[in-house]
Amino acid sequence: MIALLLLPLLATAVRAAEVRDLRLWRAPDHTRLVLDMSAPAAHQLLELDNPRRLVIDIDDARLQASLGDLALDNTPIAGIRSGVRNGDDLRLVLDLRAAVSPRSFALRATDRAADRLVIDLYDRAGDGAVSAGAPAGAAVTSAPTVRKRASSDDRREIIIAIDAGHGGEDPGALGPGRLREKNVVLEIARELHKLFEEEEGFAPTLIRTGDYYISLKGRRDIARKRNADVFVSVHADAFSDKRARGASVYALSTRGATSTTASYLAQRENAADLLGGVSLSDKEDTLALTLADLSMTSTLDASLNMGASVLSEMGQIARLHKRQVEQAGFVVLKSPDLPSILVETGFISNPEEARKLATASYRRSLAKAIHRGIVDWFRVHPPTGTLLAYQRDQGLREYTIVSGDTLSGIAARFNTSVTSIKRFNDINGNRILIGQTLRIPAS
Repeated sequence: MIALLLLPLLATAVRAAEVRDLRLWRAPDHTRLVLDMSAPAAHQLLELDNPRRLVIDIDDARLQASLGDLALDNTPIAGIRSGVRNGDDLRLVLDLRAAVSPRSFALRATDRAADRLVIDLYDRAGDGAVSAGAPAGAAVTSAPTVRKRASSDDRREIIIAIDAGHGGEDPGALGPGRLREKNVVLEIARELHKLFEEEEGFAPTLIRTGDYYISLKGRRDIARKRNADVFVSVHADAFSDKRARGASVYALSTRGATSTTASYLAQRENAADLLGGVSLSDKEDTLALTLADLSMTSTLDASLNMGASVLSEMGQIARLHKRQVEQAGFVVLKSPDLPSILVETGFISNPEEARKLATASYRRSLAKAIHRGIVDWFRVHPPTGTLLAYQRDQGLREYTIVSGDTLSGIAARFNTSVTSIKRFNDINGNRILIGQTLRIPAS
């Protein structure tokens, strides 16, 4: 009889959801708090003033995680407290040092993550708002604006949008020794950004500057807002078979994938929003996607040809998975007016390639290859009104020598002759120096 009386109480205890972990990320315009749950649970938000607080009430839940491990610096959160409400409910109180606009949503469990409750705290302008620009030592910097450098006769630069895949809640693929794709590709993206900053006629911009997540559509929107001429998304592949290896370049397909691998990869990358945490309001409707498909035909050719140039350069320093640009329905590449490619720098699930990707020197080599491929393509196909278009029309091109360059290699790259380069630059012999700028005659 006693056992029967205890059954309802035991059932209630079993049903109670547990908050097993809390994680915090700072993005340029908001702060994200993620609660890992053992099961779905209803919740409510309550904003309070004097002092500022955000109350999170979670029905029939228990806190099993520590609140003291969260790094609150450079966030609007001054502290987090917990308590029990109505005997069975969990109450979390966020003490705020700045005004925010909160938004919350639940994410159901996937094969890669548990049930989660996501709380986004969007900054408000003024009223004590936290600056997204991180102080020295902070983990994230403000979102960069595209720097317009003065060019000859105010001819504009080509804007390169560099997107490091995944981030924040979504680590991407995981390699040996807890090597995370999101960290590897951010380092490659930063190296690529440096190279384009040093290249005359180009202005790079990073889509993601730190460890936080941006939705797939949001990445495209940022590139458009910054008037990018090209969108380059950097990733590191993974597969269940650790023997899979090789770098790849992908462009969008509106008719289906060119291979089983391309289809698998697109499905995995498109599922990133499930891990990164995107609410229904962030999703595009079917009509919008259909119109995008119909209007982007003119950009696919540019994407494929630029991708082929990048793939050719990557083949000089890395094993290739496929020797042609592949296509699949990547959501992040669905920009109807913007040539876009996705670069898989190797298989992070392959132990040998993971060891390479973990080294700064190899990441730098990959960035140089991507940089060379893009620059080479734009030198032949410069957008109207740019400095490169002017130089091409006037036969006035310049090139700064980097490590590994030879006169014969530079001549082949610009479709000219070694003799012409030497004559144009008063070079005797074959000696050239790193950092030396050569004037390249028209082909």
